[in-house]
Amino acid sequence: MFRSNGWMLPIWLSMFAAFLGAMIAITASEGCKKAKSDPFPASGAIAGWDKTSDTRVFAAKDLWQYIDGDAEQYISAGVVSTSTSDYKYQGQLEAVVDVYTMNDAAGARKILETGQTSDAKTVQLGDAGVAYAQSISFRKGRSLVRIVAYESTSNTPQALLALARGVEAKL
Repeated sequence: MFRSNGWMLPIWLSMFAAFLGAMIAITASEGCKKAKSDPFPASGAIAGWDKTSDTRVFAAKDLWQYIDGDAEQYISAGVVSTSTSDYKYQGQLEAVVDVYTMNDAAGARKILETGQTSDAKTVQLGDAGVAYAQSISFRKGRSLVRIVAYESTSNTPQALLALARGVEAKL
C-alpha cells in the first residue's frame, strides 16, 4: 500500500496534506473570531453607577415580551437579540440600558434615525448618538444602545452620558 514506486503514496500524502490544511484553516478562523463581550459595566466600573439587575436577553422572536407594540420596528430592521439591564446612579436615579444587536450597521442606523425629535442633541458616542433630557441612544457597528432614566434630575444628562461611555467602551 505504501510502495514508493506506486501511486498510492502520493495520493495518501496529498489527502493528508489537504486534511491538515483544512484543520489549520478551521483552527485559525475560530481563533480570529471576536469573542462575545458583555457590554454592561459592572457595579462601580463607572463612578456612581451600580448594576441592579441580572442581564436579560431576548431573541428577536421573543422581543414582543420586552417591548410589546414596538418589537416589529426592530424586527424589520434586523434585530438579532436584545440585552437589557437596570442601573442606579448614587442610589437614586434609576435607568435601564438596552443593547440591540442587529444583523448589520444599517439596521442600527435605521432605528437610531427613526423617531428623532427636534429636541435631540447630537453626542459623540460610537458611530452616531443623540441625547434627550432623560435618555441617550447611540449606535456602534451593528449595536444600538438606548439608555433611559426613569426620572430627571439636574445631573441626569451628565450621569447618563457617563454610563453610555462605559457601555460604548465595552462594545
